[in-house]
Amino acid sequence: MFCRVFFKKHYGKIDFFSYLCTMKITLIAGPCSAESEEQILKTAEFLATKTSVKTLRAGVWKLRTRPGGFEGHGEKALRWLQSAKEKFGLSVAVEVTTPEHVELCSKYNIDTVWIGARTTGNPFLVQKIADSLAGSDLSVMVKNPLNPDWALWLGAIERVEEAGITNVIAVHRGFGTTQHSELRNSPMWEIPIEIKRRRPDLQIYCDPSHIAGRADLVFPVAQRALDMAMDGLMIEIHPDPKHALTDAFQQLDFSEFEKLVSQLVEKDTHGKHNELEQMRAIIDDLDEELIATLAKRMKIVEKIGEYKHEHKVSTLQMERWKKLLENRLNLGRKYNLNEEFLTALLNVIHAESLRIQGDKR
Repeated sequence: MFCRVFFKKHYGKIDFFSYLCTMKITLIAGPCSAESEEQILKTAEFLATKTSVKTLRAGVWKLRTRPGGFEGHGEKALRWLQSAKEKFGLSVAVEVTTPEHVELCSKYNIDTVWIGARTTGNPFLVQKIADSLAGSDLSVMVKNPLNPDWALWLGAIERVEEAGITNVIAVHRGFGTTQHSELRNSPMWEIPIEIKRRRPDLQIYCDPSHIAGRADLVFPVAQRALDMAMDGLMIEIHPDPKHALTDAFQQLDFSEFEKLVSQLVEKDTHGKHNELEQMRAIIDDLDEELIATLAKRMKIVEKIGEYKHEHKVSTLQMERWKKLLENRLNLGRKYNLNEEFLTALLNVIHAESLRIQGDKR
């Protein structure tokens, strides 16, 4: 059951508008998909009258991973966004995946387009979009590709810049991973940090909604993004998230958005401790991967225990253990790991493996 208790528990009464006016970070907000004119206008009115958010985002073309679901209203939705822009004075941003999309965005006075993760991973398609952007005054956001490849991400950004676009922003939305995690996508903060190191002039925003995948996890990801010196946040909000046609679980309702932003703490990310925070975030990610990998390993150990029990094989196989230990220590030497530390770690893992196998008997 989808839970929103997090917000009720953690937030108190606030003067939200006054608080937003003191924030230095850029905020972009709006629904995952433009579902109806009423939905867009209601969201635009909220942003324009209740917050200092200046940019409304919405997906217009929504081809899904598998066919059959809601795939957007296309050009019709651009008219709704144009109307919202004219009525409430907001800038608007949409995702584009083809040169034709870019042309239509120019026709309807869209201010910002973004290149999505699946598109960023295809240099041929990025180049076509970049060519179509040449000569336009659109701002362009480039999301990271699905796979953790900083060079592929930076290459897409550079293709857009070579087309003459002067306002290009990188957007960190997390990476696909086979590791089990409560987050939808792995943050892998080391990747945007590497982009920032190579391109300190480049603004990087974070999309905590896609990293989190759940509304109650958006806040901690957003706060971590601020700790990592991200320049902006792009957050998905919806008048009625439970009935959203796409990504219902990760979108916030208006009240939740107000409460979430009120809790964000902007820190001195240019001070002497910024590098320390970044390294700690990387360690947090690596520890999560390490634990997830250990859990997978122990699942295989359980199956081995069942096999040994069924075929009356002894739990301890000394020759196998000697070879395994020798092999892992050789591997550790390759990575300059302390041999005494690695031996102790492997012994602990082996002991737990024997315990698990013994429980299967």
